[in-house]
Amino acid sequence: MQGKIIKGIAGFYYVHTASDDSVYECKAKGAFRNMKIKPLVGDDVEFDITDAVNHNGNVIDILPRRNELIRPAVANIDQAMIVFASVSPEPNLNLLTRFMINMDRSGINTVICFNKTDQADSDRIEELCDVFENSGCKIVASSVVKNEGIEELKSILHGKTTALAGPSGVGKSSILNAVFPDANSQTGDISVKINRGKHTTRHSEIFALPGNTYIMDTPGFTSLECDGMEAEDLRFYFNEFGDYEGRCRFNGCVHVNEPDCAVKEAVDKGVINSTRYDIYSVSYTHLRAHETLRHL
Repeated sequence: MQGKIIKGIAGFYYVHTASDDSVYECKAKGAFRNMKIKPLVGDDVEFDITDAVNHNGNVIDILPRRNELIRPAVANIDQAMIVFASVSPEPNLNLLTRFMINMDRSGINTVICFNKTDQADSDRIEELCDVFENSGCKIVASSVVKNEGIEELKSILHGKTTALAGPSGVGKSSILNAVFPDANSQTGDISVKINRGKHTTRHSEIFALPGNTYIMDTPGFTSLECDGMEAEDLRFYFNEFGDYEGRCRFNGCVHVNEPDCAVKEAVDKGVINSTRYDIYSVSYTHLRAHETLRHL
């Protein structure tokens, strides 16, 4: 049998089979420990059924992973979707950028969702979308109240495994209820689990939804840092800068303090969004400060 690990707790792995929408409680073979391989939530696996009545089994093989995240420790994510409210709470664009960079480093595409557009004026929504228009990410503006963007989100999520992130109060649960109206009855109140408080004990868990669709809540994203990244490499994760690479006066220009910088010229001309560039500049300075501290 083949299935996907949707939860792992205390040495037990809960494997969902899309063919019959069942979940099997499995143990992993000792051979995995000997090879120092640990099954991850999101892994596609082969397993033997040891008790068909009680849905028990043993994981016997982990199929090749498409990608792997360290925090949280999950595998085979097709895409990540980060949700912020358009207003109240004000979206933290620096945090959003760190999330995008971490996903990009893992080879995972990011979808940006600015929710609660019914609470913001059209100029504010346009301003937010403009910041990330050329970032390479898909952007959706949504409102459950006005039923805006819901069908687009449904299409984006359908048939994929999506890591869902965003602070509390931005409407993640409302979006899921609107996109998957039958989700609560099928997953044991998914909206409550997705929206639970930061002090609740968390286990990585993927929620299986109709149409071979999986949603994974991403815990701890509010403390994301770009661990292990060199400040000089940061520019490669800003899609807007790509066309200007090699066109600056100095080779290896990091687009901050150097003269005759093509990127800064593009910002001055309004070709590159100035807010997006400011986020880059602050992030670069932050990384440089951390590098200095490491070498003291």
